[in-house]
Amino acid sequence: MSFQDKSLQCSDCGTTFTFTTGEQEFYKTKGYTNEPRRCPDCRQARKSQQQGNGGYRSAPRQMFPATCASCGKSTEVPFQPRGDKPVYCSDCFRKINPNN
Repeated sequence: MSFQDKSLQCSDCGTTFTFTTGEQEFYKTKGYTNEPRRCPDCRQARKSQQQGNGGYRSAPRQMFPATCASCGKSTEVPFQPRGDKPVYCSDCFRKINPNN
């Protein structure tokens, strides 16, 4: 199949951009069936925005202070302890659940 450069219109900014034969071949090797909807600048801007807002990279987890029910050491856990179940530091948790 021979490809030819195509002029497409960006769905975000409305500018016309070229979908080159090389890009079309790349899309085909990846199995993509849809043409790009955004120009390269808008694609990059969207990718940067998603990375900054936790789209691809998540924000640091909120940690909560706790006391280990086994050794009594102060620790932090990624959930709010409710008091109805024991909370363990990472060392004691590994001893209790070696597969995790």
